[in-house]
Amino acid sequence: MNRELIVRSSSNAVEFAMLKDGKLTELHKEEDNNDFSVGDIFLAKIRKPVTGLNAAFVNVGYEKDAFLHYHDLGPQLSSMLKFVKQVSTGKLKDYSLKNFPFEKDIDKNGVITDAIKANQSLLVQIVKEPISTKGPRISSELSIAGRYLVMVPFSDRVSVSQKIESKEEKDRLKRLVKSIKPKGFGVIIRTVAEGKKVAELDKDLANLLNKWSAMCKKLYKAQTPSKVLVELNRASSILRDVFNDSFTGIYVDDPTLYGEIKDYVAEIAPEKESIVKHYNTNVPIFEKFGIDRQIKTSFGRTATMSKGAYLIIEHTEALHVIDVNSGNRSNKAKNQEDTALEVNLLAASEIARQLRLRDMGGIIVVDFIDMVKSQHRKKLFDHLRDEMKDDRAKHKILPPSKFGLIQITRQRVRPEMNIKTTEENPNKGGQEIEAPIVLINKINVDLERLLKGPAKDSSITLNIHPFIAAYISKGFPSIRTKWFLEHKRWIKIQPRDAYTYLEYRFKNKDGKTIY
Repeated sequence: MNRELIVRSSSNAVEFAMLKDGKLTELHKEEDNNDFSVGDIFLAKIRKPVTGLNAAFVNVGYEKDAFLHYHDLGPQLSSMLKFVKQVSTGKLKDYSLKNFPFEKDIDKNGVITDAIKANQSLLVQIVKEPISTKGPRISSELSIAGRYLVMVPFSDRVSVSQKIESKEEKDRLKRLVKSIKPKGFGVIIRTVAEGKKVAELDKDLANLLNKWSAMCKKLYKAQTPSKVLVELNRASSILRDVFNDSFTGIYVDDPTLYGEIKDYVAEIAPEKESIVKHYNTNVPIFEKFGIDRQIKTSFGRTATMSKGAYLIIEHTEALHVIDVNSGNRSNKAKNQEDTALEVNLLAASEIARQLRLRDMGGIIVVDFIDMVKSQHRKKLFDHLRDEMKDDRAKHKILPPSKFGLIQITRQRVRPEMNIKTTEENPNKGGQEIEAPIVLINKINVDLERLLKGPAKDSSITLNIHPFIAAYISKGFPSIRTKWFLEHKRWIKIQPRDAYTYLEYRFKNKDGKTIY
């Protein structure tokens, strides 16, 4: 399996595309004007606690106040408030916490007005970026993420990722971390720490402690609100969270960014430094790796799959709805139940990909094709869970209902990736149509259906606009050549000057339109 990260840089943004065997699975965009990224820590000021919501509105410098619920305060809030006050005024210059006297934990079912007051300064962390009309969601239970460990100040708890299944490995990691963990800091052991030695964990922990000290130095006489700790840039944070031994290539088109990524990979995985390559040719990097084409065909209302099946994806304010359609799918299945199972399994894989690709969050309801057999419904449910194992966002999947619906909840911490794929109709000004690149996919689906249908033994001629005819016929291997290699049939191409750009007809040897 090939896993590649493609990085495209422009004057105001950096885009990251993750490919799995050439197929686009994740797309991220980091803009220069994003001052409120998940993981950033701010010295903020309480605007006002609201008893009815058991929450407070906090000024972090955004146009709308951030929302801080009582349950997001963290049990060690009193200790943190005391620490911030002493460091800000210069009374405390030892940031290690080993000699810092901790306060009593706050009541987990308490009231917001008993915990914080208006105009108090406290440290908060962005846990959800501003989305739509809402300000950022924040927490005062801080965590600083590293490659293998996550450090939690004002805590002594050591916990291990649930994705590490071996009890022996969990116990080993816990024992190692407890032996190197400084007093006053809790640690969460990440999945990628599995099998790592104590020296690698110790180095990661030392880097996190350095970050903590650098942040604390900024607190002295700091104005509120101000950012005191910046999460890694998106490239480094993506590498930190997803990079593993299965990566086969990282391609970057910007020389400065290439240097930064190469240095970061050399630090976290020296043996993989050689897979980072500077892409420097005339063909744009996203076009070279087929990403632009996949974006056009993946982000519209309709997402096509193989053999004519497709998804319809609708968005509302409250939830997302996905409808599975078999389309003109033809296969060797003996009955409708087997066809439904085959299409549903295919759709489950594509849905798992679409959720990651668009970063869809909240409630997602999927209307699969109805299946009668309970074992088929279970097989679909298990397959969907397996496909979503690689999803880093927290999610929960409910078993299929009697109506064939599967409900999914997926955590959303950033605005959904939404790319416009419609374009102005070249034939009628003012109207919008699907991107013309989708036209080739439609022709492929229609051609496959015709070659397996009543016209499979007759001659087929594709009548189409001259520009599209040239696109299909020219070059090597041309699209028509690929059709011949796949279907063992030579398709005649007939340019038609009278046709509009996106118009096409399939005709038989008598000139009769068959589609």
